[in-house]
Amino acid sequence: MLLGLNIFELTLPLTDPILRFLIILCIILFAPILLNKIRIPHLLGLIIAGALIGPNGLHLMNRDSSIIIPGTTGLLYIMFLAGLEIDLADFRKNASKSVVFGAYTFILPMLLGTLGGLYLMGFSLPTSVLLASMFASHTLLAYPLVSKLGVAKNRAATITVGGTVITDTLALLVLAIIVGMTNGAMGWQFWVKLSISIIVFGAVVLVGFPIIGRWFFKRFEENISQYIFVLVMMYLGAVLAELAGIEGIIGAFLAGLALNRLVPHTSPLMNRIEFVGNAIFIPFFLIGVGMLIDFRAFIKDWETIKVAVFMTVTANVAKYAAAWLTQQTFRFNLDERRLIFGLSNAQAAATLAAVLVGYNIVLGQTETGEPIRLLSDAVLNGTILMILVTCTVASFVAQKGAKNIALQEQSEGSNETSEEPQERILIPLRNPETTEELVQLSLAIKSKNNQRGLYALTVINSLEADEAAERNARKVLEKAATVAAATDTYMNQLLRYDQNVSSGIAGIVREHKITDMVLGLHQKQALSDSFLGTLTEGILAKNNVTTLICKTVQPSATIRRYLVIIPEKAEEEIGFTLWLNRIRSLGKNTGAKLIFYGSPEVLQYARDMQRQQMIDCDFATFTDWEDFLILSRDMKPDDGMIIVMSRKDHPSYNSSMDKIPHYLNKYFEQHNFILVFPVQSGVQEIGDTNTTYPIVSTKPIEKIDELSKSIRELFRKKRHK
Repeated sequence: MLLGLNIFELTLPLTDPILRFLIILCIILFAPILLNKIRIPHLLGLIIAGALIGPNGLHLMNRDSSIIIPGTTGLLYIMFLAGLEIDLADFRKNASKSVVFGAYTFILPMLLGTLGGLYLMGFSLPTSVLLASMFASHTLLAYPLVSKLGVAKNRAATITVGGTVITDTLALLVLAIIVGMTNGAMGWQFWVKLSISIIVFGAVVLVGFPIIGRWFFKRFEENISQYIFVLVMMYLGAVLAELAGIEGIIGAFLAGLALNRLVPHTSPLMNRIEFVGNAIFIPFFLIGVGMLIDFRAFIKDWETIKVAVFMTVTANVAKYAAAWLTQQTFRFNLDERRLIFGLSNAQAAATLAAVLVGYNIVLGQTETGEPIRLLSDAVLNGTILMILVTCTVASFVAQKGAKNIALQEQSEGSNETSEEPQERILIPLRNPETTEELVQLSLAIKSKNNQRGLYALTVINSLEADEAAERNARKVLEKAATVAAATDTYMNQLLRYDQNVSSGIAGIVREHKITDMVLGLHQKQALSDSFLGTLTEGILAKNNVTTLICKTVQPSATIRRYLVIIPEKAEEEIGFTLWLNRIRSLGKNTGAKLIFYGSPEVLQYARDMQRQQMIDCDFATFTDWEDFLILSRDMKPDDGMIIVMSRKDHPSYNSSMDKIPHYLNKYFEQHNFILVFPVQSGVQEIGDTNTTYPIVSTKPIEKIDELSKSIRELFRKKRHK
């Protein structure tokens, strides 16, 4: 009863936490809906809404810890996501471009800001330099918008993210130096301490975090635990950065970069991280920024207006000049320049940190006893206007550039896929324990535009069917659909009754025009079982689609590298490009490095793919499959192996493939591996007894099934006796 009375005590500012949270949720819900109709970025709408409800607007609520704490998380989230989503291969390839852009976007604002502060505004040198550092830093405020449009991996976005870390770090170092100068602590001890702390911080995050993350993900697969772990690492990175003397946003970015390979872009965990951040934390940050805006401060006096205009114009001109120079240097197009300018123009996080620090530094007192501050009240109010204008400009420009780039990429993608058959991936499932890994592998190999082309299948023996069997089969299908749905991918659920499982799968392949199949290696139950298992061999013998058979020892997200072993003349097979594209997608989506082993001819195709797709891979000549075990020297604890197989009497077949099962069982049992059976010409599907695999029996599959069942029944009876 008392709680109800408190809710309806509508004295301002509101103090009831339920009512305050309800208002904020309503803003987060309706701002995008309303503003999308008039083509205004919802990021800007959240800032304006914060200004209206804040202490300088209607004063519905104060900007207290209930806003600041989740808002701070939102700011860290933006930088963390930037590090997590960045394409590391592209990032390394464009590292020099990021350095150049970082230099442009730091030096130009520093020059314009310092000179303008000294000669236009009449500020002192320390004030002018600190003011210029505020122009040099920027916040990736528009990054969620760019990410939502699917262009976060564009080269312009990649170099902007890299340049952001450079310019923000330098700007915050300038802030630390100015503070040290005003406090008289600029001795050699200051520089030694700062240098050592930054080096130690970088080593701990970039080297230690991946080790900790890989250890954790290997041992704990529960979804909530993994998400909380990621949050812990984000905050830990921020805290370590602050201990090192730099801003926490740098630590959050480096933490995301360190965990990049461990959180695949197509994984359910990545989807959860993005969802929670974009739904709750980042909107809280934007609303909190809006609460700082005081429209009345802009008309208090001429000095405030003059400073505000100078700061706003200088910040926009400097960032535009840096984006324009970057475009001219690297010959980017107009939309890429817009993307760079839009991402780098918004001033918020580091700017607020600098202005508040400078405002709180008192240099002395006037004759009337008023404090003389390093940054005056006029600069403080001018900063708020600069934040509002730069965030507005950044939102509109980034949205326009990102939309145009997304439309162009979509058009190019549709032209490429129009020449190929529609991608449909089948995942036959039977064991609930391997379901999640098989679905995640399928998500990793599929193309980006394939959102409805996954098919989960369970086949029930029609002669032994009962309610329990159907119930268990549907549980497996529902689990597969849940895993796929966590990545916004629709999973088609198929339940089929058939007297023979392999025949049932073959029928589905025909009916749904399946192009690829992902199978899990069977769990051995008896000594008479073959390497692949009778069921898997039957499936292979009846279908001529790109088939991946995997055995998982550790979570695929923890794999550092895949060794891809390709037989000679594999490039002559008709299914060569099909499986190569799947492996390329696997490397790109998981972040694992691909090391191709093969003949010089086949490696040339892989090199061409690397140049076109910018994936992280190396190449090594390997042609002697009789010496297959030499590859064990290159295998490290967290490596996986991909072996491309072949049917007999086809160009890429060699007799040494018969020994692969023995090698894998004996020497590589502690490693994940994938066997790839490609599409090959001249193969008859459905019961072709002439179609054989190097490790597949040529006897009719139904007879093998019956024989294996009889043998197992015989062993069972003997054990009971």
